[in-house]
Amino acid sequence: MSLTEHRPRYAIQKRVLVTGGTGFIGSHLCARLIERGHHVLCVDNFFTGTRANVAALLDHPGFELMRHDVTFPLYVEVDEIYNLACPASPVHYQFDPVQTIKTSVVGAVNMLGLAKRLRVPILQASTSEVYGDPAIHPQVEEYWGNVNPIGPRSCYDEGKRCAETLFFDYHRQHSVAIKLVRIFNTYGPHMHPNDGRVVSNFIVQALRGEDITIHGDGEQTRSFCYVDDLVEGLLAMMASPNGITGPVNLGNPGEFTMLELAGLVIELTGSASQIRHLPLPQDDPKQRRPDIAKAREQLGWDVTVPLREGLLKTIGYFERLLSEMAKG
Repeated sequence: MSLTEHRPRYAIQKRVLVTGGTGFIGSHLCARLIERGHHVLCVDNFFTGTRANVAALLDHPGFELMRHDVTFPLYVEVDEIYNLACPASPVHYQFDPVQTIKTSVVGAVNMLGLAKRLRVPILQASTSEVYGDPAIHPQVEEYWGNVNPIGPRSCYDEGKRCAETLFFDYHRQHSVAIKLVRIFNTYGPHMHPNDGRVVSNFIVQALRGEDITIHGDGEQTRSFCYVDDLVEGLLAMMASPNGITGPVNLGNPGEFTMLELAGLVIELTGSASQIRHLPLPQDDPKQRRPDIAKAREQLGWDVTVPLREGLLKTIGYFERLLSEMAKG
């Protein structure tokens, strides 16, 4: 038996493609892959991602950054593909809904075609949004969802649902080794300060002393997974046996109302911000919480970072970011 067979899978150096690699989650994934000794090809069109998110990696000999839009074919040689390319917040994906759905669908076709040609595994970062405004709670992977196909969120929701279909069709028809995860609300450093997502919104508003804006009565719930936990889930899914294709939910099963989150952010920032209620957006889910039994059983994965601890780290990031922005 060779020495490499005694080592864990991640100890074998690979060339890994990460699309959407300068985005919030993608940048953390790139950093973890570099830490594990892999070469990383980070691909992004910089629509929502920024070079600042991967600044610490730019001089690393194992890191390569390429500007590219996944709606166009990409011809590279890699051992694994993580497909994270797509704007993930309503502010960004509703700005150009046609491009959003093209990124999900045409981008999936192009990345699956690359995986087919190279005969390498490919992981799709899908989303809890495929469940829409769920009629069952918590959400299990077998649930088909309750999605409005023509609403303002449909470009993202239905684009990701179509991408899932493509992944399983390429798997069945072309034997492509697929890995599909459904990511629930994730937060942490490298979030965009103006992305419209609830954690970044609340923190930035609190740090600026502005009113914290809650849509609706604030009783709608979400689960919040710290980004370090989420990245470990992505790595565990890619390293799982070939028979595990997913979909597998990745998220924190802890459930909080928007009012509870706002109160915790105000407490941790020491802010004097008040809460202001706004109308609820169309098709906004009333409940969102993952059932992660499959992730626990098949991947040996679970969350480890409590919300309070993760929020403190995220608040520290935004304090530094807002200070740098104020300096110009």
